[in-house]
Amino acid sequence: MIAYATLAAAAAAEVADAGHAAPGLFQDTSLYVLLAFIVVVAIFARAGVHKTMLGGLDKRAQKISDEINEARKMREEAQELLASYQRRQREAEEEAAAIIEQAKKDAQRLATEAREKIAEQTERRTKAAEEKIARAEAQAVSEVRGQTADLAIEAARTIIRDRMDGGAQGPFIDKAISGLRDKLN
Repeated sequence: MIAYATLAAAAAAEVADAGHAAPGLFQDTSLYVLLAFIVVVAIFARAGVHKTMLGGLDKRAQKISDEINEARKMREEAQELLASYQRRQREAEEEAAAIIEQAKKDAQRLATEAREKIAEQTERRTKAAEEKIARAEAQAVSEVRGQTADLAIEAARTIIRDRMDGGAQGPFIDKAISGLRDKLN
């Protein structure tokens, strides 16, 4: 600090030695700038510029406050809307899960019913085929018996003709043959 004071004193001595005198109070431009500033401030104060500036600043502050409140309301609405959409999404997912579960149950029920119907239809067709086979067998047996009876009758006729006399035994043979035909069928 002492070094600073020494330097300041030395600088003042050099200025004094150079023949320059310190300027007077009215020669200093800073005074005029100060006076001009005070005059401008006084004119502004008299004209009410400060009130206009404060009013403008108040309006701007109110506008900013309103915008902040509006933004806050919009944020709250967005959060409510988001919550609503999330609720709807959960409900839709639950409904989709219920639909899928119901579809699985329906598919199982339909598959069971289809199996039962197929088994029932197969059983009916099997019975119908067995009945058809039984009828065909019965018809085949009947045809074979009929053909066998016809062949036996024809053979008996031939044998009887060959061994017996044709005149006296003819009516007897015919009666026996027709009785045989009725018994075999």
